[in-house]
Amino acid sequence: MPDMSDRTSLWRNAKIATLQPSADDPWGIVDHACVAIRGERIEWLGKLDVLPTSIRSNVSHELDLSGALVTPALIDCHTHLVYAGDRAREFELRLNGATYEEIARAGGGIRSTVAATRAASDKQLFDLALSRAQALMSEGVAAIEIKSGYGLTEHDEARSLEMARRIGRTLGIDVRTTFLGAHALPPEFTNRQDDYVDAVCEWLPRLHARGLVDAVDAFCENIGFTAAQTRRVFEVAKQLGLPVKLHAEQLSDQGGAQLAGEFGALSCDHLEYLSDEGITAMAKAGTVAVMLPAAFYFLREKQLPPIQKLRDAGVPLALATDHNPGSSPTLSPMLVMNMACTLFRMTPLEAWRGFTTNAAKALGIAEDASGLRIGAPSTFAVWDLEHPRELCYRIGGASPLKRLVIRGEIKMDDGVGA
Repeated sequence: MPDMSDRTSLWRNAKIATLQPSADDPWGIVDHACVAIRGERIEWLGKLDVLPTSIRSNVSHELDLSGALVTPALIDCHTHLVYAGDRAREFELRLNGATYEEIARAGGGIRSTVAATRAASDKQLFDLALSRAQALMSEGVAAIEIKSGYGLTEHDEARSLEMARRIGRTLGIDVRTTFLGAHALPPEFTNRQDDYVDAVCEWLPRLHARGLVDAVDAFCENIGFTAAQTRRVFEVAKQLGLPVKLHAEQLSDQGGAQLAGEFGALSCDHLEYLSDEGITAMAKAGTVAVMLPAAFYFLREKQLPPIQKLRDAGVPLALATDHNPGSSPTLSPMLVMNMACTLFRMTPLEAWRGFTTNAAKALGIAEDASGLRIGAPSTFAVWDLEHPRELCYRIGGASPLKRLVIRGEIKMDDGVGA
């Protein structure tokens, strides 16, 4: 298997979906096409019969894709990959009538995962998270956001963020780390919520000084933290120059989206109970709405996020797996795309943009991960598909990924690590 990281290569006989709309095709599909790669950048792409001679003469290696589909690689902009244990027992309890809130207030939910995560060794945490990241890659994911939030001590939050950084180095993928210390109240702070927020605000500058934090998040909810407490965390992030994100309006309207808009948040995620005022604040701030349909499905929610109102307001719609043990134990972007289309009535093209262009915006990396174009990073996915919409049509199952290329290097070949 060739390593193309330091030479010019030509990927020919492809169907390319740039996702950049043209006059007659919103998908930007180019048939009988090729991609020329030089190092970590795309040198040229388009129809093979108009490939410039100057590029053709410098090609040192060619790969025949036999008509396979080439698309931008996927970006999973909301995950909780670093944790130990599972919550299958709680799944059963919910099916017998217990609510998510009841389980959380009884010491289950996030707290049970915190206990398992604290008890796990560094090796156990890393091995578990690594296998999850590899599963995402097998469905075309080249960039992942990984949140902390299952340690809830400075030491264990640092461990989680360090594991996330290590995953990026080990797999050669882009990992963005998000500090989610304000995720839940740990048992040692029972009935002392404000004291715990004080602690989170003290940890953040030290974790940032260690190079572990790319963004800051919080769970602003009636079983999480109030808008006023979230503001305190965001103020520290602002002082450090760190962007913020927010778990907002998942179970109730806490006014979190307005607060996030005030701080120019990269994204607000979940949003089932989002108000008109929240939509206005997000639109004004350029905040991305990250839809998490797997959590909606898993918790059997009934309140749909206001997709059409977000569209009308011009708020970008992103998608993510929200992989976590309690409310979204999936590692399949393909399944999430299907859920977004069937449950939220997003279009297949919206679903694709949700896992590419808009997901990049939600992570603040739009300039580096905005699709297939000349000069962009040579990061893309090759699929055994006729059209991108097929990935949304399939309800999970065997991945049609043939190759995942990140910065010119093949990372997955037929869905297996290269």
